Amino acid sequence: MSKSQYLSSIEEFMFKRSYSKRTIDSYLYWIRYFIRFHNKTHPNALSEQDVEQFLNYLSVDRKVSPKTQAMALNSLAFLYKNIVRRPLDLKLNFIKSHSPRKIPVVLTEGEVRAFFSKIPPKQYLVTALMYGSGLRLMEAIRLRVQDIDFDYRCIRVFNGKGGKHRTVTLANELLPLLRNQINTVTDYLNIDLRNPDFDGVYMPYALRRKWQNENKMLRWQYLFPSHNLSKDPEDESLRRHHIDESGVQRAIRKAAREAGIKKQVTAHTLRHSFATHLLARGADIRTVQDQLGHADLRTTQIYTHVLQMGGNAVVSPFDNIKEKSRVYEISRTEPIMLYDQAC
Repeated sequence: MSKSQYLSSIEEFMFKRSYSKRTIDSYLYWIRYFIRFHNKTHPNALSEQDVEQFLNYLSVDRKVSPKTQAMALNSLAFLYKNIVRRPLDLKLNFIKSHSPRKIPVVLTEGEVRAFFSKIPPKQYLVTALMYGSGLRLMEAIRLRVQDIDFDYRCIRVFNGKGGKHRTVTLANELLPLLRNQINTVTDYLNIDLRNPDFDGVYMPYALRRKWQNENKMLRWQYLFPSHNLSKDPEDESLRRHHIDESGVQRAIRKAAREAGIKKQVTAHTLRHSFATHLLARGADIRTVQDQLGHADLRTTQIYTHVLQMGGNAVVSPFDNIKEKSRVYEISRTEPIMLYDQAC
């Protein structure tokens, strides 16, 4: 479906201010939804009460998660601050979505080994960085060659969630694989440079103006480049983008199944496991917070709860009953009785 002229102008505004493609798509989705909810009324003609009505609808009728409602609110706050030029009141009165906080799924170290024994070579390095350095999926996929610091054995993450920068650890075992990967990127770049239509890798708008020739330098190329060249949706330039996240997500699910892991394993499970295993090995929680890039320590503390709920932290009173030996005897010798026979 084609965008209206109004939405296209918002898209161009965001591109020029270096918003990511994912953020632009998300904001446009919620702005379009908001306009349609109010029967295609122009946002200039809508009030804060109309914004509250929309947010209430999402919470009460759509029953969206708090994160989804927050994204809708952020989209509309951007719209009214930057486009309509009438910022929303910080004290909007609407019904907030509520959902119980999820306990993260964490793999054991044995499950991690089994998982990586099944992951295909093509996705091994990117998933290894998610577990070995605690990277989010898109942080790993968007890495550039220059983000890998071999001298200090670390990775510099730029513009992570919330636009924050941080430095994370890098496993020694991955250094040879990273050097091989950079050699692959070099081969791609040499091929691309022989193509007269190649416009270089995507760079944020401000950097594109400041360093006009940098987009064809090795250091700016994506560490995990796409197999094919593609047209940049912003200006139709021919570029080599990074790999698509959906392929990595499919590989993770398939590897978990083949490894016999019964838990629901996603890309974020690797990051959860990284944090939990660091804490289990005695890492300070503030250090783990910095590695994950959490703004609030309470977000990191959820991993301490995972450890505290484990068998190493709380001893069940059932382990101390006198007839414990009979429990094992029953489990070994007595047959399973069907429900109707037992009744």
